Amino acid sequence: MRTRGRRRKLMSEINVVPYIDVMLVLLVIFMITAPLLTQGVKVDLPKAQAKAVDARRSETLVVTVDRGGQYFLDDRRVSAEDLGRTVAATLARAPATPVLVRGDRHVDYGEVVRLMTLLQDAGAPSVGLLTEPPRTK
Repeated sequence: MRTRGRRRKLMSEINVVPYIDVMLVLLVIFMITAPLLTQGVKVDLPKAQAKAVDARRSETLVVTVDRGGQYFLDDRRVSAEDLGRTVAATLARAPATPVLVRGDRHVDYGEVVRLMTLLQDAGAPSVGLLTEPPRTK
């Protein structure tokens, strides 16, 4: 006896529920970590009319002095000795690297001059000062 059996049709569905779960977990992780990545050093820059900095360079050293006179290199707190070594090593590798100083407007002027001297001792041929453009009324 031969039966006329129907062949079962293969089911070609993809269960997307696990992928949605993974996507939601990643979304929550990115929502929590994104604000942490954008934090920086709070500096109240002086306002002045100045030309914009050429941002096409691949590497720029930005050194910050906050109100308390603490030094930051690319938003990481560093001591004066570590700052000098890091800047000297970077400039030895790429001598044309621009060095910019972000100084809080309430920091002592002598502290900014001390930082600029430290940068020049580390081999910076010139040091630029960053400001904020004044607000137009």
